[in-house]
Amino acid sequence: MSSHDHHHAAFLPHEFPADKYVGRATLGKVGMWIFLLTDAFMFAGFLLGYGILRGGSATWHPPGEPEFGIPFTAVLTFLLIVSSFTMVLAYAAALEKNRRKLIKYLLITATCGALFLCGQFKEYFGIEWLGHLTHQHWISNGLTDEGLIFGQSARASTFYLITTFHGFHVFSGVTYLLVIAWRASKGDFDAGNYNNVEIVGLFWHFVDLIWIIVFTFVYLI
Repeated sequence: MSSHDHHHAAFLPHEFPADKYVGRATLGKVGMWIFLLTDAFMFAGFLLGYGILRGGSATWHPPGEPEFGIPFTAVLTFLLIVSSFTMVLAYAAALEKNRRKLIKYLLITATCGALFLCGQFKEYFGIEWLGHLTHQHWISNGLTDEGLIFGQSARASTFYLITTFHGFHVFSGVTYLLVIAWRASKGDFDAGNYNNVEIVGLFWHFVDLIWIIVFTFVYLI
């Protein structure tokens, strides 16, 4: 074979072995990944703005503003970490075609998210019911009552903006999980069609991961 033939053969099409992963990502999964990527940019923008404002501030914590309740928020963070674990168990149950376990773990995951939202509401407003023999009344001792007011300082504004934006994601995730649990109760995933369970799991793990970053930057640092 001449050198010209060798050169020509080098550019002929080759047969590559089939890739078992090609075509496995559904349109829903690809769509969720694209959404999560754009959402990550949103959170990155908020945290970048937070960092710029904090880095350029002579006094980041104005006198009179309360400290954040790190121990209480750490408990809420633990709830979300637990919910990620139960979401994994829900996905495993879907793979096993076990409807009862799938519903159970989806509801536990949604409950952890709902408790997180209740804790966030208490952190903001701290509303408690006090009952006595002579009188009964509500008391409010949250961050808003202790002097952390949106618009009053960059610290307060960035705190509420970032945490409420994340809280909206948690609320959306809880609603999403309940819809999937309702569909599971009708037997929609009994045949092993776990794609929708995997997609809601992607969203929920993203929400949990973002909170760990928010907790680190806003509360701990």
